[in-house]
Amino acid sequence: MLSVRTREAFLPYCLPMIGEEEIAEVVDSLRSGWVTTGPKTKRFEEEFAQYVGSEHAIAVNSCTAGLHVSLAALGIGPGDEVIVPTMTFCATANVVVHLGAKPVIVDVEGPSLEISTEAIRRAITPRTKAIMPVHYAGQAADLDEILAIGAEHGIPVIEDGAHAAGTIYKGRKIGTHGKAVSFSFYATKNLTTGEGGMITTNDAEYAARMRLLSLHGMSKDAWKRYTQAGSWYYEVVAPGYKVNMTDIAAALGLHQLRRLDSFNRRRAEIGAMFDAVLGPLGVFTLPVRLPDRNHVLHLYPVQIRPGTLRIGRDEFIEELKQANIGASVHFIPLHRHPFYRDQFGYRPGQFPAAERCYEGLLSLPLYPKMTGDDADDVMAAVTEIVDKHRL
Repeated sequence: MLSVRTREAFLPYCLPMIGEEEIAEVVDSLRSGWVTTGPKTKRFEEEFAQYVGSEHAIAVNSCTAGLHVSLAALGIGPGDEVIVPTMTFCATANVVVHLGAKPVIVDVEGPSLEISTEAIRRAITPRTKAIMPVHYAGQAADLDEILAIGAEHGIPVIEDGAHAAGTIYKGRKIGTHGKAVSFSFYATKNLTTGEGGMITTNDAEYAARMRLLSLHGMSKDAWKRYTQAGSWYYEVVAPGYKVNMTDIAAALGLHQLRRLDSFNRRRAEIGAMFDAVLGPLGVFTLPVRLPDRNHVLHLYPVQIRPGTLRIGRDEFIEELKQANIGASVHFIPLHRHPFYRDQFGYRPGQFPAAERCYEGLLSLPLYPKMTGDDADDVMAAVTEIVDKHRL
């Protein structure tokens, strides 16, 4: 067994990995005068599209905004339904509500916590206008089956790729499979711009509509109107939103993107260490690795198996905190939140697979900035708590 380490400083659940290149690029943006959407944002879009293999990329100020714009560009509104998994962050369903539509919440497959394809089939009605799978924790959902269901019923698949920067499904990076994919560049993500996101698609007409909606519904190249190449004249052709990315954020993204694969390799190294030590404890269901895809380990979620410990998940997290180790839970299922329960009639126990997983679910810290000693501290603390409370 690992010797117990006593950390002098608290290990946060996540910290971004920001290098001198990112800092210099941000300073260059500040000195250039381009602090809002400008040439660096356009370059980031181009490089991200090339990275994932998509024809088009639209930079926005969050993944939430990307999902919102993706659905709005389809014309989704009151009376429509969008299928979403219960095991996701609230943003996935909130954007559906913002458009006046109904989020139809469905269960997950089980320990993988990916959306259940059978549950999708059961949830489809004549009002279903989109299916929104979440690539949970950094591993792709069963896209072939989901896309086949969508094609069978004429329903577009809008992917929530918040966790999926660098995720590969059957030889292709997430970003080109469905109608559109939205990525998150929040501070905790595998690639960060502080706040930010990206929408990718291979549909030129759809991309143009999303780009239009992302900046007030103004006619194309609106950002150029303050450049020598632009014009003061523009037309508002739709009631759009204000969700554009800034050049300051894109300055971070340009260098984060170039380091993304190395970040993900480091995540895999730490994940392999965790697997090797935590698996033999016999207490946890570790992150499930599904066939024909990689796992970029945006999260390292474990599930405490029932009947193995004298304490539950909440107490386990509290004891980690006492050991100066941060942890979190991803996620409280949507149907358990008061708004979705009261507004749409969802109830605890309605989605049994998600409920079973949630009861023992916690996410351990795993990110590239962690040192080997940090990883050892996490494993030692977990092992000590297990030995202390094992049944």
